[in-house]
Order: sequence, then structure tokens, then C-alpha cells
Amino acid sequence: MGFFDRLANIWRGFLSLWISDIESRNPEAVYESAIDQRVRKHRDLKKAVSGIVYLRNKLSTEMEQKERDLKDVMKQIPIAVEDGEDEVALVLIQKKDELTGHIERLSAELSKVSDQAEEAKRGLISFQSEIEKLKREKDQMLAKKANAEARIQIQETLDGLSTEADIKALDGVREHIDKLQAEADIGSEIQGDSLDAKLAKIREKAADSSAKVQLEEMKKQMAARKAAVAEGGAASVKKTI
Repeated sequence: MGFFDRLANIWRGFLSLWISDIESRNPEAVYESAIDQRVRKHRDLKKAVSGIVYLRNKLSTEMEQKERDLKDVMKQIPIAVEDGEDEVALVLIQKKDELTGHIERLSAELSKVSDQAEEAKRGLISFQSEIEKLKREKDQMLAKKANAEARIQIQETLDGLSTEADIKALDGVREHIDKLQAEADIGSEIQGDSLDAKLAKIREKAADSSAKVQLEEMKKQMAARKAAVAEGGAASVKKTI
């Protein structure tokens, strides 16, 4: 292999890699191109199938006409024989044989073309199904691509976050909350030893003592009233006796 041949091979290799890279980064365009190519082939195939169908219909029409002609000749032959027109009868018989042979050839050709037409139509339908399948595949693959890209982007975002920074931030928040809690605890502890707290305790005790004195006084008054009522009742009973 010569130098220029090797150089050409290398260039084709680079070109192939470049095209592959472009195709991998533009899957939608690749799918659209493949679908368009199949649509064009389907259009060409449809024209070919229509040509076969046209030939089949033409042969069928021609054979039907020949069969009608044969029926007419078959009706004319007995009449010519009966009328003694031997020359006419011979011409009609020759025409009958020609029509019969022609119909046989048309029938064989029509059978062959009809089979081709049916096979072509099945191929056309199958090709159309392949196009629809490729369209569905395009939608599915593009959806998978979008989902994978989103997941990769999320993962890259998470990977880009500094774990140490997160830990430091959490430690700072925890320390701040602990300091606030300690400040609240100190306030509660100091509040119990303050002058205001002591005065409040004294006032509570004084109020409690005053309430107890009043309660005892009320109990004594109620007991005195009950005793007076009892003595008054006893005196009334003595006078009655």
C-alpha cells in the first residue's frame, strides 16, 4: 500500500470518527434522516407496486374482453355450420383457437402478476410498519436521552458541592443553636437568685400567710355562730318544759 493510500485511509478514519461524534451528539437529526430515507424509499416502492397493480388490472381487463369475444365466437360457429358457411365456420374456429390460446397465456401471466402484486403490497405494508416503528423508537430514545442527561446534570451538581463546606456549615449552625440554648439556661438559672425573684418569693409567702390567717378567722366565726345557734335552741326547749 502506497503512502497516499495510507494517508487516504487515515483521512477516511478521521472523517468517520468526526461524523460519528456529530451523530452521537445529534440523535434526533440522525433519526429524522433515517425516517426521511425510509419515507422516500416507501414512496418509490409504492410507485413500483402501483405499476404492478396497474399491469394486473390491465391483464385482467384484457382477459375479460377476450373471454367475451370467445363466447361470441362460440355462439357464431354453430350458426355458420348450420347455414352451410364452411369458410366462415373455419375462420371462426381459427379465431376460437387463437382466443383460447391467448386467454390461457393471459391467465398464466395474470396469475403470476397477481402474486407479485400481493407480495409487493405485503412488503409495502411491512415497510410502512417499519417506518412507524422507527418513529416510536425515536420518541422513546430521545425521552431516554433527556432523562439520562437530567440525571447526569443532577449528579454533577451534587458532585460539585463541597462536602467539607456542608459539614462546616452544619457545625456552625449546631454551635449557634447550642449557644442560644445555653444563654436561655443561664437566664433561667440567674433568675432564681436575683433580688426581684427573692422579693417575689417573700410576697408569695406573705400572701399565703395572710390567706391562712383569714381562713382561720373565718372558721372561728363560723364555729361561734354554730355554737350560738345551738345554745339558743337549748334555751327555748327549757322554757317550754
